[in-house]
Amino acid sequence: MKNWLSPLQLEGQKVKLIPMEESHKQAYLGAAADGKLWELWYTSVPSKDSIDKYVGFALSEQEKGNALPFSVLDKKSDKIIGSTRYCSITPQHRRLEIGYTWYAKSYQRTAINTECKYLLLKYAFEDLNCIAVEFKTNWFNMGSRRAIARLGAKQDGVLRNHRLMADGSTRDTVIFSITKQEWAGVKKSLLYEMNKYDG
Repeated sequence: MKNWLSPLQLEGQKVKLIPMEESHKQAYLGAAADGKLWELWYTSVPSKDSIDKYVGFALSEQEKGNALPFSVLDKKSDKIIGSTRYCSITPQHRRLEIGYTWYAKSYQRTAINTECKYLLLKYAFEDLNCIAVEFKTNWFNMGSRRAIARLGAKQDGVLRNHRLMADGSTRDTVIFSITKQEWAGVKKSLLYEMNKYDG
């Protein structure tokens, strides 16, 4: 079931999610420079020193069937403003994670994230027939935790000392999920939020 999830494009009113390509590296660096996002120690945003490794890892995971990375394109400006991906893909259990999400600072706390997550969740539940979709974030990434909860995801728990960081410190990871049974309610809530932004 390696090809359970193949490269695709998802499009909404404000954004397009297009397959990540090597040619997007400079656009990523431009988006990350809006807010110097690589300075956020608790998240993974590419810098000029890490961009090759960042894109290389994402595309190698895609080749293995473990991930499907996207570039987030703002339809109004026709610019790449960030990235997100399906990851931790387990087709035998019809589960996956939405992660590695970041946006240029000027697009944070806007309707962009809501629409991106809506498009990804809708495809996961309605096309792939997922039984659950996971989200993970660093314990200290309070903004991310609030944003995930606002989507309607429920906190499953905390994996303590889950990862060793590059500087030798340990990361506690907070896990959230939305189940197939919850999707109808979450979908209604996300559509309501998106309509508020448009109204």
